[in-house]
Formats: sequence, structure tokens, C-alpha cells
Amino acid sequence: MHPLLRSAWRRIQEDLDAAMREDPAATSKALVALTYPGIHAVWAYRLCHKLWVSNPALRPLARVISQLARALTGVEIHPGAVIGRRFFIDHGMGVVIGETAEVGDDVLMYHQVTLGGRSRGRFKRHPTIGNNVLLGAGAKIIGPITIGDGTKVGANALVVKDVPPNSVVTGIPANTSPGDVVA
Repeated sequence: MHPLLRSAWRRIQEDLDAAMREDPAATSKALVALTYPGIHAVWAYRLCHKLWVSNPALRPLARVISQLARALTGVEIHPGAVIGRRFFIDHGMGVVIGETAEVGDDVLMYHQVTLGGRSRGRFKRHPTIGNNVLLGAGAKIIGPITIGDGTKVGANALVVKDVPPNSVVTGIPANTSPGDVVA
């Protein structure tokens, strides 16, 4: 097998393993591969991102493919975003990930999460999400902020400030208190 195909196959397997680990309703990798829109969106993103970074002339094609994936999955991931390994979007519908967003490894994201910007311009304007982070349903993480490794963001939280590692944040706007630090 060609090394690029072998690498792609390993990534596909990692994505399926992440879905099986994170979703107790997942009963087989085959079912996940065929029926999980979050997985389909991530796979389409990986193709679009390769096009985006490989050649500026391919960026329009990457955007077209990403919009087709959005129409099919309900998940919008800009091809310029940087997403780590074993990223799993559970349910998916309504997820938006902006162009300058960065997502670490082993991140679990639920439906209607937004990694959005709050300014215009050609600079870093979307959040950076650390490794092993859980983003609850409906959470909005806005602006060029950092969510530390191991953090849990509660459902419907609005996060507009940096969050230290191993924290739990909830509310509108989201707050962390000393008692919320996760061990």
C-alpha cells in the first residue's frame, strides 16, 4: 500500500476508534463510518484542509467541497482551521469551526458548538482548543482565546476569556471558580 494511503487509513481508523470510545451508542465501526455525520464532516475537512494548505490555487475547490459537506452534514468546518487527531463531533448538527481555529488531539465536541471570531481582519481571530477537551452542546467559544488541556466546557456556555488547563467552565459569560478545577 502506498505510504499516503496507509497514513490516511490509519487516520480513518483513529477517527472510528475515537467515535467508538466517546459514544456509548456506537455499536460498530462500520455503522459509525456509514451513519455518523460528525465523522463524515471531519473526513471532508481533512481532504479540504490538504487542498487548502497544499496550493493557494486549490483554495476555491477546498471551499466548494467544504460547503457541500456542510450541506450534507450540518457541520461547517473552514478548510483553514487546524484540527488534531481523534477529533470527534457527536451529533454534529449546527457545529461551526472558523478559519483560524485550532483544535487539539482527543477533543470531544457536541452539537451546536461554535468556535467563532469576534473581529474582522486577516489575523488569528478564532479560539485555540487544547488536548483532551470536552465542548458541551451549544457552547460558544468566541475570539482568539485559549482553552487549556483537559478542560470541560459546559453546555451553552459562552466563553470569551482564556481558560486554564483542567478547568470546568459554565455560564453566560462562562466562569471558572477554584472549586471547578478537574483533577
